[in-house]
Amino acid sequence: MIRNTLSRQSYLHFMKPRYLRLNPSIASDNTYEKNFASVVGEVDKLDAGLTYVWSTVKTFYSVRNDILSTSSYLKMHERAKKARIYKYKSQPIYNACKEIYVSSDVNEIQKRVLRKFILEARLNGLELPKKDYDALAATVKKLEENKTSYRKKLKDSSMRFSYRIMDPEIIKEFPPSLLKRMAYNTEEPMKGPWTITHHPQIYEPFLKHCPDKDLRGNAWKAYTMRNSSYLVKELDNCLNVENIRSDRNIQANILGFKTFADMSMETKMAGSVDNVLALLAGLFDKAKRSQTEELSVLKEFAQSKGFEGELEEFDIPYWRRRHLEHLSEFDDIRIEEYFNFKNVWEQLLSLSSGLFGIQFEEVPTTVSSSSSDAKVKAWDTHVRFYNVFDSSGKKVSSFYLDAFRRPNQKIESKVNWAWMLALRSRCQARNYLPLASLIFNFQFTGEKDNEVLLTFEDVQTLFKKFGHALQHLLSTVPYCQVAGLTNIEWDAVEVCSNFMLFEPSVLEKLAKHYKTGESLPPKYIKNIVRKQTHMAGYDLCNELFLAHFDIKLHTENGHCFEIMKELWPLYKPFQLNKEYSLPCWFSPIMSDIWAAAYYSHTWSKMIAADAFSAFKESDPQEITSTGRRFKDTFLSLGGGTHSAEVFRQFRGRDPTPEALHKILAIS
Repeated sequence: MIRNTLSRQSYLHFMKPRYLRLNPSIASDNTYEKNFASVVGEVDKLDAGLTYVWSTVKTFYSVRNDILSTSSYLKMHERAKKARIYKYKSQPIYNACKEIYVSSDVNEIQKRVLRKFILEARLNGLELPKKDYDALAATVKKLEENKTSYRKKLKDSSMRFSYRIMDPEIIKEFPPSLLKRMAYNTEEPMKGPWTITHHPQIYEPFLKHCPDKDLRGNAWKAYTMRNSSYLVKELDNCLNVENIRSDRNIQANILGFKTFADMSMETKMAGSVDNVLALLAGLFDKAKRSQTEELSVLKEFAQSKGFEGELEEFDIPYWRRRHLEHLSEFDDIRIEEYFNFKNVWEQLLSLSSGLFGIQFEEVPTTVSSSSSDAKVKAWDTHVRFYNVFDSSGKKVSSFYLDAFRRPNQKIESKVNWAWMLALRSRCQARNYLPLASLIFNFQFTGEKDNEVLLTFEDVQTLFKKFGHALQHLLSTVPYCQVAGLTNIEWDAVEVCSNFMLFEPSVLEKLAKHYKTGESLPPKYIKNIVRKQTHMAGYDLCNELFLAHFDIKLHTENGHCFEIMKELWPLYKPFQLNKEYSLPCWFSPIMSDIWAAAYYSHTWSKMIAADAFSAFKESDPQEITSTGRRFKDTFLSLGGGTHSAEVFRQFRGRDPTPEALHKILAIS
């Protein structure tokens, strides 16, 4: 399937010409009937085909990077990107959508699609006079150039740091996976030397396991100084940051918005900057008090183990890990023995079936391109394929599962890397049912699935991506423009992540010893639940700091470092290091997609916590009906209904932060 679709990538080339052939008819043909089906329906049909081809290419790139290189993929990515946004730059399509929107023969989902087209066209400048349109295009071009420069400098700077460890005493607490990544000889990871770098798969676990304060501090300081004026001048990103902010502000002003953050709210559930700031303020007081208590307890614990002086920010990952292990009385290796992939996967499917009234049927796969039997073609022998059926037995969707690590084939850029790719979206015009690919990098340690042991972080990753998959697979919206995760407000996308994972009754079913089948004792179940609340105030304060910094960066004119200095003492209990250069390496908001939207991670957690509390509030006999209602709202409506209305249909009210406080045990 993958190779056949890849060979048809010419679809990416004729997609734009097809839009062009559609445009003249809409604009000048008086006999061309302009209704939803003839305009948006035709575009939806074209988009569904492009999405199917392009998502297949992305899947192949992810799972067989040895065949489809990054450079080849990126060239196709740019062509696909231009093809997909062309419809929003078409004046005839835009005019037709406005005309159709005010007609009486469109339903609410169709209006949602039309509103998306109208908004996207407006944000692309189609309402502007030519002079302003040209100015917008020039500004966006300049913005992309500055973001690209920022990104390249950050990549270069991140690759420069390395430090070699010779002392075997230092690495005694390091897990085998970290040692293998750091070792000079990966075949003998217990033999040195071992190298520290800023690669996420090394740097993050290194801070958690390194017992030497000086080494932790050295790695952390080098990390937080990246791309600043204190290091290599040609890699300094400070000017890029200010240029990016200026370009975004000009872009927003041209389009009629006061600030870039105001423009960003057009695609968010929050709706306004004031609502975002209200959320941050509503969470802050309790989070700050909890943080103070948590750090006091952590300092006392560290001192009892011989630590001297004050805790610094780079000390926290190490001592919180040790403190949690002390409280929990078990380590990651023992926990892994109770989370074997086979049982976790089977229980996840069973949980979904029980809650949402669906069934999963595995279909045999083959890697042979010449096979003529009923098997589904796949790209590796370990890839699985499932069909999904509703309560009436009707097939509603399908998905691939590629669970295990394949070095030199699959992309693995960071710890717990995983993807849920929407291969094919529901599209009534093409008779498409949803199809997805779930891709993970779990370490295949034995001959059978029950010998593949997962860390609890792996289990969280599996639940998160499967939650995303369910939103795509169970969507009932007939138009690919708003089906599944497409068009869901950014700050509500993560609602289904980790759903029900921390419920003790669920954990009891997931945690079975891979050899004996013995259940994990209840006291250890409680300890796993504790992981969700351990240092939760500290983590939330950090999230609030980054979100507030992002919002102020895109609403105010002060220098980025002055804004950081202003906010730091509100959220952070540590002295600000003068070389700390957050704006220069905070790529999610500077060169990625989260500008004036970083708060979305916290907003989604609030929505998820409130939604999950509906299950906690239900009587045992009502859990099934609550699950069906969740399926009929969050999993079914997708981007076809505004996220605020989806929440109201499920809960009967607007969301509040109280449930998040309760789940995180912040008081």
